[in-house]
Amino acid sequence: MLKMYTTRVCPDCRRAKRLLDEHGVAFEEVNIEAVEGAAEWVAAHNQGKYKVPTFDHDGHVFACSPYNAALLRRELGLGAPEAAGTTA
Repeated sequence: MLKMYTTRVCPDCRRAKRLLDEHGVAFEEVNIEAVEGAAEWVAAHNQGKYKVPTFDHDGHVFACSPYNAALLRRELGLGAPEAAGTTA
């Protein structure tokens, strides 16, 4: 299960959630401001920095801050976006 560590006011988190929703990717959102120990977990996996969004994909942990759609797609195996006007 994919976990996405976020904060309430994070614009990069909103962008990442939108991409996941567009691809139909299920995820559990963990707000590091509200869940005890979550902020410390994020910092421990990001060289002491509170980077959000941070993802835990079945034990593979990575941050996507600043937001990078290509990185997020690559890390989750979603592939590149389809070019406008192309047919399958």
